[in-house]
Amino acid sequence: MTSAPPGTGDNRSGDSTEKSLPITYSDIEQARERLDDETVVKSTPVEVSTSLGDLVDAEVYLKMEHLQWTGSFKTRGAYNKITQAVKTGADSFVAASAGNHAQGVALAATKCGADATIYMPESAPQAKVDATRSYGAIVELIGTDFQETMAHAKAAVEESNAEFVHAYDDTDIIAGQGTLGIEMYHDKPDADTVIVPIGGGGLISGVSTAIKHLSPSTRIIGVQATGAETVHESLDKGIPVTLDEVDTIADGIATGGISDRTLQLIETNVDEVVTVSDTEIARAILLLMKRAKQVVEGAGAASVAAMLSDHIDVRDETVVPLLCGGNLDMTGLQTVLVHALTQRRQRIRLRVRINDHPGKMADISGIIADQQANIHNVRHDRSVSDLAVGEAYLVFTVEASGAEHAATIVDAIESAGYPVQDVTRNC
Repeated sequence: MTSAPPGTGDNRSGDSTEKSLPITYSDIEQARERLDDETVVKSTPVEVSTSLGDLVDAEVYLKMEHLQWTGSFKTRGAYNKITQAVKTGADSFVAASAGNHAQGVALAATKCGADATIYMPESAPQAKVDATRSYGAIVELIGTDFQETMAHAKAAVEESNAEFVHAYDDTDIIAGQGTLGIEMYHDKPDADTVIVPIGGGGLISGVSTAIKHLSPSTRIIGVQATGAETVHESLDKGIPVTLDEVDTIADGIATGGISDRTLQLIETNVDEVVTVSDTEIARAILLLMKRAKQVVEGAGAASVAAMLSDHIDVRDETVVPLLCGGNLDMTGLQTVLVHALTQRRQRIRLRVRINDHPGKMADISGIIADQQANIHNVRHDRSVSDLAVGEAYLVFTVEASGAEHAATIVDAIESAGYPVQDVTRNC
């Protein structure tokens, strides 16, 4: 699904359109001057990926912002915001985050000698919670999703003297994220297409403002996860749309809404917005691990998922997908791997009907072993309504090499006289 915002794509400094926008290129330049501490924000590398390029018939250059100190771009905006606030007397900050913004605020506050309290959803990945604490912040786990967590954080600010640091609805935050756009332009000034993930829109607002100023002809494509999609409807209605709940493995872009500021900048500077499914994101994570040797979280892999999808065409182009985050914990990695292996038919679940006599499990296990397949686990089910007295189901989770091997395993079990069902997609 795509949507093409009605922007001109040419908002150079001094233009009346740019002056009416929430930020200008000049704001981003000033933010870049503030980000002069390499221990807070560093310039991240760009690497060509010939294997991914071959898949889309393009020159693909991966912008590896997931190698930033906190594992994401978020420190750019947070530091730009906090360093200015501290100079005017602020010494305490509060933020709400699913994880990456939390770490950015924590590091920025600590570097500026200020305190930070971060509210995170109860479902936030433990790795992100631990990392946030390690950067010196107090973490409060509250809320079932980002919107609920945000409400608690704002309530806490009203009862204190702390300053709230919004994840995306803040001009200083957007300008700080825009420094990445300047960096990307200097990395590949001849880029035809740049692909940027969208959560609340702060990242793409800043990046698109910078790149469209420096290279108006460069196409900017935004990408959202299907289970957290808000931009299309927001563009159609002309106002930000907020979801009651989100459902995606890409927790870094699962904000469930954008803001007036980011909507205006997306509408002006972004050429196209596409959505990708969790299956496509999982595939992208796996491909990045295998082909690029990079571990990237769901939000960071969304740009590659879009590039590999049927939604956009980058053939014969120089394309730069932004890998915006790499904070993937072991539980999340396991979920992605199991999902990807299931889709590739490298992990299957077989339900075999047996007469419940001793030796049946060993017999079927032997058949599977003869096919050079490994059994991951097996479950014995007797309490199923369609079974006759004395019957049972053995449910095997089996590791196969792919669809052809999986079919061979099923055929072998059936040839031995056992009724078998492939229930992989029903588990």
